[in-house]
Amino acid sequence: MTSKIHPDFQKHLRLKSKELQALYKAVRSLIIELYPEGNELLYRTHALTSVYSTSTKLSDGYCHIPIYKEHLNLGFNYGTSLDDPKQLLQGTGKSIRHMPITSVAALESEDLRVLIADAIAYSITNQKKPSEGKGQVISKIKQT
Repeated sequence: MTSKIHPDFQKHLRLKSKELQALYKAVRSLIIELYPEGNELLYRTHALTSVYSTSTKLSDGYCHIPIYKEHLNLGFNYGTSLDDPKQLLQGTGKSIRHMPITSVAALESEDLRVLIADAIAYSITNQKKPSEGKGQVISKIKQT
């Protein structure tokens, strides 16, 4: 996956605060570092979101970064299925859990790296079909 942010996403990211932009870029870099062959799916719904998937399907996503007005989270699509002994993950949904990321320093946690690696392994193990592509960036953002 390229380290360059897709123009469709960048257009909306520029509207966020400099702090949120920097935080997003740091989280994204960590995810790409840990699994460069992952695919990045880009959305703009209630939040500007990048989803990281072991295929080109949203259902094979292992984590995502929703960027809201004043904060962002690192979400885990199947967070309830992950071992989280340090209880880093929050949420009450059926499968998704998230971790608020408030500083770049939070990304230095080895426990967080293990969670991301476990999420990737879970996604690979539970794929219904082999991966359709690797290292792609796919924008689902409607042009305005």
